[in-house]
Amino acid sequence: MLYWLYEQAAAGGHVPILNLMKYLTFRTGMSLFTAQLVVVTMGSRFIRWMQAKQGKGQPIRKEGIERHVIEKAGTPTMGGVMILAGLLISTLLWADLGNVYVWAVLLVTAGYGLLGFSDDYAKVTKQTTAGVSGRLRLILEVAIALVAVLLIVVYGKAPADLPQLGTSVAFPIFKSALLNLGWFYLAFGAFIIVGGANAVNFTDGLDGLATVPVMIAAAAFGLIAYLVGNFVFARYLQLHFVPGAGEIAVFCGAMIGAGLGFLWYNAPPAKIFMGDTGALALGGGLGAVAVATKHEIVLGIIGGLFVAETLSVIIQVAYFKRTGKRIFLMAPIHHHFEKLGWSESTVVIRFWIVAVMLAILGLATLKLR
Repeated sequence: MLYWLYEQAAAGGHVPILNLMKYLTFRTGMSLFTAQLVVVTMGSRFIRWMQAKQGKGQPIRKEGIERHVIEKAGTPTMGGVMILAGLLISTLLWADLGNVYVWAVLLVTAGYGLLGFSDDYAKVTKQTTAGVSGRLRLILEVAIALVAVLLIVVYGKAPADLPQLGTSVAFPIFKSALLNLGWFYLAFGAFIIVGGANAVNFTDGLDGLATVPVMIAAAAFGLIAYLVGNFVFARYLQLHFVPGAGEIAVFCGAMIGAGLGFLWYNAPPAKIFMGDTGALALGGGLGAVAVATKHEIVLGIIGGLFVAETLSVIIQVAYFKRTGKRIFLMAPIHHHFEKLGWSESTVVIRFWIVAVMLAILGLATLKLR
């Protein structure tokens, strides 16, 4: 919205201070600050309201870690509403709303947030860990993702010398390698978005565990978006130039700010959980950013922690169905380490360290070409 005001002011030749709006770095920084301010400001009142409305709070799995049933009982969920408020308000305020990539990532974030809210609401009202039907939720996730990828492919701008970029998969390290999937790219892009959403959801099991790695990934992809959206930097680093993708950095800044604001209340011991409302929205948003910036595979590196959490569940379930035995003491894998005797804070901080290292490794692929 403010960017639109800047364009109007520029056309009229007045209000010089609005010239700051033309700098993407300024708007990204302000987006981060605004999102954090929104979340922190609404935090205490929202938490008290949630406590009054939810009563017993989020249902805790009785077959899970024993101490969680006692320590986390009564903690409200749906904290993702706070995250979404900061993220959406800040992005709408500071981003160029004429940019299709901004609307594509917002569509996924808001749509998945609504799905997560429905799931959280069902769990709280029924006081059960089973929310909305998994099959129905998956169908809706795929539908939203397909629409977003279609927007990116049809309305996104490809460079004149590479018109097939929109439907192609780029590979890290190999600067010229492109696999043009044609319209099959819609399914591939949707898989990345849906996978990202559910991977973050699996990771969200301990206080602050998912929040910080999401911010780390958002910071990495904010830099990637800025670079691939800038012709000079993209050509220097031999990246595929994606016109307009730089505007996604504003969204990534808002995600970092919203995460920082939420961490104020979600740090151990958490006063509120983000729930599926936040986890699905944040994971889906990261997936959409990866698709828009043509760094889908790099998401698997930067978000390697989320991948590991998801694989631990898949492996555990598949192995148990085949043999009746378990590979991990408990899945997702962060619970395995708790079962080994690691304290919650030890698991969380060590996983944060892993997330930082994976983000650095993912960013290193930008230069290794």
